[in-house]
Parts: sequence; C-alpha cells; structure tokens
Amino acid sequence: MLVLCLHILPGRSQQTTDRPGHVASPQAPSSKTDDGSKDISENKQHKEAQDEVPRRIFWIIPNFMTANDQPENRGPLTTRQKYSIAWHQFVDPSAHFANLLQASISQAADGIPHYGQGWGAFGERFLAQEGDQFTGSFLIYGIIPQLLHQDPRYFRKGAGSALSRIGYAASRVLIARRDNGKPVFNASQVFGQLGQAGISLSYYPKQDRDVRGLFVGWAVNQGYNVGWNQLKEFSPDLSSYLKRRSQRKRMAKLSALHWDPQSDAGSLRP
Repeated sequence: MLVLCLHILPGRSQQTTDRPGHVASPQAPSSKTDDGSKDISENKQHKEAQDEVPRRIFWIIPNFMTANDQPENRGPLTTRQKYSIAWHQFVDPSAHFANLLQASISQAADGIPHYGQGWGAFGERFLAQEGDQFTGSFLIYGIIPQLLHQDPRYFRKGAGSALSRIGYAASRVLIARRDNGKPVFNASQVFGQLGQAGISLSYYPKQDRDVRGLFVGWAVNQGYNVGWNQLKEFSPDLSSYLKRRSQRKRMAKLSALHWDPQSDAGSLRP
C-alpha cells in the first residue's frame, strides 16, 4: 500500500515565503514564472488536502472517524457526536462480518482451545468477538474521549511529501487532539484498547486468561493501528488517482472516436 502511495503522490517541496521588503531582481520574467509555479504547487497541495474522505475504505471498511485537517473540521465534537461514532463503529455490518470471520478462523485453528469445538463453542467465540467490538468501540471513541476531552477522529494531513505523511500517520497512534485542538497523548486509543483487552479476560475461559498474552495482543493492535492510519491518510489519494485515470481513458476513447487524423483541418467526423 505504501509503495503504491509513493508512486501515486507527486513530490512536493516545501515552499518559503518572500522576505519582507524584498526588491525584485533584474530577471523579472523569471521571478514571475517561479511565483506562478509556486502558486500552482500551493493550489495543488490545497486541493489534495481537501480530497473527499471516503466513508468506507475499499467500499467495505467503515471510515466514519476520519476528517481532512481543515478549519471547518476542527470544531470540538459534542458528547452525542462522540458516542454516535462509537455506536456506528459497533453496529456497522462489516464489523459483525469481520467478527464472524475471525470466530471461524479461531474455531478452525482451535484458538483459545478451552472453548472446545462444535456449534456451541463457535457461538461463544463469536459472542466474545462481539463483546470485544462493543467495549473497544465505546472506550476508544466514546467514554475515554469524553472523560479526557479528546477528539477521537483521525485528522488527515493530506499535503506534504509522502514520507512526511507516512510519519505523521504513524505518530497519530500516540498523538491525538484535545477538544480545543491542542496535541495530547492519545490516551483514548492506547488505554482504550488496553481496557478492552482487560475486560475480555472476564468472559474468556478461565484457563485462557493470560495477562502476558493480553499485553502481547495489545502491542500487536498498536502495530495494526499504524497500518490502519496509513489507509486513512492515503485512501483519498488513491481514490482521486483512480478517478483521474478513468477520466483520461474516457477522454482518450472519445478523441479516438471523433477525431479524424487524415483531415488537414482537423474536422470532426459526422
């Protein structure tokens, strides 16, 4: 995914502003050209930073908590909005399908072995996944953000070099925003997942309640969050790239159908 994003994204150098009181040099035409190029580059970065954020990544995975880092999106969320995000994270059909798939894999691999086998054991595995989904959604996006006045959304950078955006997306695992917009340690994500894993020990089989496994699973989830943030950061770029490519192909087909290369006047065929 990251290799594809590096291929799609054009290089963007950091621009510097003119010095106060700067007097134009004799090469005025060249300076105007540079200024024009800078304006085009800045406009392009601004446009890419406002690429439409898909509500679902790959048309399946819910992406309700992502927003472009623009002034109109920086206002604090209300309590109701935070719990609405948490609720949608839990009830979304894709989440239940993923839980069903994970329970099936666990059943086939005899994961958490003291559940045993059979339809009853499968049901217990599935309900455990549903329980994890419920507690994780509300701790990470509702309860802790409300108590600590944190914004649970991911704010997409959308501009700058690909490497800078990769680093930014990875850092959001540990850095969040308060409701007032200031950066803060991402306690909602870090402690929310740890709390979800701790609560799960209450309904997993007693023989499988491993505290060491709890922390290993929590660490793995943090790595997963780094990758997930990359998807949230770059999926709008990928979507825009595919749209532009589709439009170019469509225009090329129209040109091939209507343009007569043998006509000196370049007339259109009837």
